[in-house]
Amino acid sequence: MSDRPEIVCICGSTRFAGEMRTANLDLTLAGVIVLAPGETDEVVTPEQKAVLDVLHLRKIDLADRVLVVNPGGYVGESTRREIAYARATGTPVSFTDPG
Repeated sequence: MSDRPEIVCICGSTRFAGEMRTANLDLTLAGVIVLAPGETDEVVTPEQKAVLDVLHLRKIDLADRVLVVNPGGYVGESTRREIAYARATGTPVSFTDPG
């Protein structure tokens, strides 16, 4: 068994940024290494979004598991793609709202 902390990648819609920050803090305080989506208050160009999307898949590659932050059961297109990627690579996926 490894001495390193669990690594969790948070996925979810940017509309849930506050909820993702809360999940990040809760996990961090529990001793978990958290990989989270990048945040900005600026408008992201389509080119930047494409870069961020690929970067987030690489974060999933580093993770022991994925936590989808989905209040009310909402899962958007990008998050669905990330869930499919995680499952295809054998990374376990859990949800804050199993719905």
